[in-house]
Amino acid sequence: MTRMSIDEQVALLMQGTEYGDETLRRTMEAELRERLQEGRPLRVYLGVDPRTSDLHLGHTVPLRKLRQFQDLGHETILVIGTFTALVGDPSGHLMGRALMSPEEVEANARTYAEQAFRVLDPEKTIIRYNAEWLSRLTFGDLIRLASHFTVQQFLARESFSARLDIGDPIFLHELFYPLMQGYDAVALQADVQIGGTDQLFNIVVAGRKLQEAFGQRPQVAILLPLLPGTDGVRKMSKSLGNHIPLNTTPEDMFGKVMSIPDEVMPTYFKLLTRYPPQRIAAIEQGLREGTLHPRDVKMELAREIVSIFFGEEAAERAEAHFRTVFQERAYPEEMPTFPLSRPQPLVDLLVLTGMAPSRSEARRLIRQGGVRLDGETLSEVETIIQVDRPRVLQVGRRRFMRLVPAEPE
Repeated sequence: MTRMSIDEQVALLMQGTEYGDETLRRTMEAELRERLQEGRPLRVYLGVDPRTSDLHLGHTVPLRKLRQFQDLGHETILVIGTFTALVGDPSGHLMGRALMSPEEVEANARTYAEQAFRVLDPEKTIIRYNAEWLSRLTFGDLIRLASHFTVQQFLARESFSARLDIGDPIFLHELFYPLMQGYDAVALQADVQIGGTDQLFNIVVAGRKLQEAFGQRPQVAILLPLLPGTDGVRKMSKSLGNHIPLNTTPEDMFGKVMSIPDEVMPTYFKLLTRYPPQRIAAIEQGLREGTLHPRDVKMELAREIVSIFFGEEAAERAEAHFRTVFQERAYPEEMPTFPLSRPQPLVDLLVLTGMAPSRSEARRLIRQGGVRLDGETLSEVETIIQVDRPRVLQVGRRRFMRLVPAEPE
């Protein structure tokens, strides 16, 4: 076990948590402190449904919290939801999730675990698949699980109540999901479960209640906010185009982190870095007092995040690349991003990105030397643009666009 004091452990493990209710937060913190004082390794788990094979930084937030428990010497379990993924979690969704086949789930599960080990220590991580216990439940078992809840409890959830209000259907199988996730905690006899704020009902209501029904002490809920994307407003999502993928280059990850708005930097430090609370507090104070420049802090943040996934040397190379391409050529730190999936004629690209109102205007700008790529003037109208790394397209003195390789479909 760690040499950190109980107070230090609690501060670290509660860092970045969000409950939406101060009483609940205090209750969870008190229960966590109580269990840590027992001086034994806690059974801590994170459940993930492999409904996608491509992870982004938003997916790593709960993984980073699980790693903190891991580094403190606790028993850490990554539950791959090979059974829950067949249904799909309705939390936070205003429409039903598409059903997945077992083959799709199995294929995604393999890549999910592989990418998770870029955050977790594989030698200290126990991998479990919830089909091990959920597939064995009988219809009678399901009736007994369901008897502990009311339909009103389920329909009061925001994702369900909103659909009821607009007349959209709620399918019966969606109500099974909290029962399934709650039973995960029972099967594991968990001390702690980690999840996003959208999991409050599944973890706090369903999980804790079912554990009590089975004679277990209810688990501590460690709830984390959803990471904002590169726009700084909406949650990070591939479908919204504001995500930072794990399967990318160090240079691309560095550049994308540098594109986030200054105001979300503290959130990124708390949810994505290995920094202790005291160091993050000092950074926030420096930003408030003006003793730290936001650009320098963001460079530190990008370097830390890239080093987590690619190592220190790759982070140094990515930083050097960014300085060369973006700083030494006096590019703005923040600019819109345009994903390019295939080679594109320059004239068409200028129109597609909105940097020229028409093809004729695009040709005029090119002929007059007003278009640059990474600082180099493009004077040929027939130029074809392709990108295998982030590049900067510039029109005139003030219009900039970061071109990035598009994510594969």
